[in-house]
Amino acid sequence: MKTQLFLSILSLGLLTYCIPNQQTGEDNPSPTTPAVTGLKQLAPFPMGAAVNVSLLKNRPAYEQTVATEYNSLTGENAMKFGSLHPSQTTYTWSDADYLVTYAQQHNARVHGHTLVWYKSLPSWVTNFQGDSAAWENLMKTHIQTVVAHFKGKVASWDVVNEAFEDNGTLRNSVWRQHLGPDFIARAFQYAHEADPAALLFYNDYGHEWGPTKRTAILNLVNGLKNRGIPIHGIGLQMHTNINRADTNLATAISTAGQTGLKVHIAELDIALNPDKKAGLTFTPELAAAQKAKYKAIVQAFKALPAAQRFGITTWNVGDADTWIRGFCSCSDWPLPFDDNYQRKPAYDGIVEALQ
Repeated sequence: MKTQLFLSILSLGLLTYCIPNQQTGEDNPSPTTPAVTGLKQLAPFPMGAAVNVSLLKNRPAYEQTVATEYNSLTGENAMKFGSLHPSQTTYTWSDADYLVTYAQQHNARVHGHTLVWYKSLPSWVTNFQGDSAAWENLMKTHIQTVVAHFKGKVASWDVVNEAFEDNGTLRNSVWRQHLGPDFIARAFQYAHEADPAALLFYNDYGHEWGPTKRTAILNLVNGLKNRGIPIHGIGLQMHTNINRADTNLATAISTAGQTGLKVHIAELDIALNPDKKAGLTFTPELAAAQKAKYKAIVQAFKALPAAQRFGITTWNVGDADTWIRGFCSCSDWPLPFDDNYQRKPAYDGIVEALQ
């Protein structure tokens, strides 16, 4: 009798466990499987990453981290001039279209990077021969073809990227040489014409260094705004390091907010080896310093008015994917995830700032 009673109870338990969820029609998940909470669930503003499309397609751990953690995606390279427009009459959309489709499938927005930059230009542009009208048509056609292609799919654009030298003077790029200094304003106008609903950003690095370059950038964006040029936001790249003072970082963010525009920390990473020391190893001390710096940046951003917090985007996902290692030919670990996409103390610093 006891055996029969035990089997009856066991059968009832198994039946209850396997009954489909009445709302989803799926089996109830095992109570021992925890729900994975990512940054996108914790933040009151979008959390993003600049992604490598090839890694997104071919590295499962990379893709899973992106899907779990982020609700804003930027193409690391997929939407740059040279990638999209390799010859004068040819546009290659495949990688950028893949990114947009992936974002739609995962309820993430897409931030476009970048329409006008002095780098990543194909040879047909750097070797282009023509008068100012021909150059104007070149720039306008590229901007409007790209923005129109993604109209309604890409929420925002870095229209002009890195127009200033480190000393605050306007960079003598091919665009300035052939179109004059006000090419920046016209680029914004052309982008707005192609997609009036898209939010348009000026993006640059060095805001946190000090007042010299920052003032030049702020004067530019305030001038555009005051002229009625359609500019909606300012991007702070924030490629920084653990030696940068928290006060500098906070000032960069707060002064950007004083423009009244939306603020995007657009390319965040925090280098641990800014002096390019050979043989440096990742220590608990370095990890703690990086955690504190990430926390300080997120806290400063969180202090902005909610309507101005466009979001925070890290420049790629894990340490294995960072541009910094190739740039410095040295060891570094600048991102919130390690080479295997495991969360680092830096990740905890972001979470603590969001709480």
